[in-house]
Amino acid sequence: MSSEPINEPSSEPGFRPHRIVVLAMDGLLPFELGIPHRIFGRPRDAEGRPLYEVVTCSVRPPGPVSTDSDFDVLVPNGPEILATADTVIVPASYEFGPVYDEGVLTPELAAALAHIRPGTRLASICTGVYVLAAAGYLDGRPAATHWADAERLQRLFPRIKVDADVLYVDDGDVLTSAGVAAGVDLCLHILRRDHGTAVANAVARRTVVPPHREGGQAQYIQRPVPEPQLATTTAARAWALARLHEPIQLRDMAEQESMSVRTFTRRFREEVGISPGQWLTQQRVERARHLLESSGLSVDQVARDAGFGTAQSMRQHLQAALGVTPTSYRRTFRAGAETGAGVTARVPSGA
Repeated sequence: MSSEPINEPSSEPGFRPHRIVVLAMDGLLPFELGIPHRIFGRPRDAEGRPLYEVVTCSVRPPGPVSTDSDFDVLVPNGPEILATADTVIVPASYEFGPVYDEGVLTPELAAALAHIRPGTRLASICTGVYVLAAAGYLDGRPAATHWADAERLQRLFPRIKVDADVLYVDDGDVLTSAGVAAGVDLCLHILRRDHGTAVANAVARRTVVPPHREGGQAQYIQRPVPEPQLATTTAARAWALARLHEPIQLRDMAEQESMSVRTFTRRFREEVGISPGQWLTQQRVERARHLLESSGLSVDQVARDAGFGTAQSMRQHLQAALGVTPTSYRRTFRAGAETGAGVTARVPSGA
């Protein structure tokens, strides 16, 4: 990390990367602090220029910030740098103090957040959501946090619609994620939203993580009495992914595991966190997105290859999941891929 504070975004004439400012607070988790730098520090446009500039700041003047490990982090920027952000990301911390205990900002934190310009995109990782909540950014909005903290967050901030099952929530200009590694899912989602699946998939491959993790937090919640290890639904999912272009019935998937439909459905929910039907729709939406971005196939052909059958059916599913039509999606991300420029599209929660 540079020892010199950053006051102005690095730029070339006519070009400025999207600036992400990560707010580092005492007690931070180094892993979560590093996620935005790892995910957004990689992507380049067609001319090799970075699509993002990621900088870190503290709520205090430049200096050391404590972590939950046996070392401190030297942060070269004070809170003033928040005024230059296009996106602000707040990682988790174990020392939020009254923010976590009482749901109120400290004067120091309130003064820091006051630098954020209206319209800046905000995101949190894990319990970083408490900062956004205490600042009032989440009033009346859906939000996610670590499943173990969901009940407490809801009790402390009753105006928030806490979803304990999902890995992240995208509410347009405010995004929140579940615990720890879900921050990777969130950052990849932001990258996918800004620049399309091809760019996000390339970064995911370099980071050696799945570009899109299936299911929600339900699969990670520890249960009081662990269930015995029964047959999984992995083979059925692989079978379905190879046949997305074909009609797939629930009973067909259950037969791949030699289970009854009822047993298969229950087991599938336990492993993936959503129903088989919801999972199939998610996979078909992802297949459609990939084909719309990377091929010249007609919308009708994309709909058939993705398993939606008709363009009308695909249009309805993409509109529900992404908030845009197939034609609009293709226009946005094919143009972005060809020019190296990303276009931000609002993605509804749960997409």
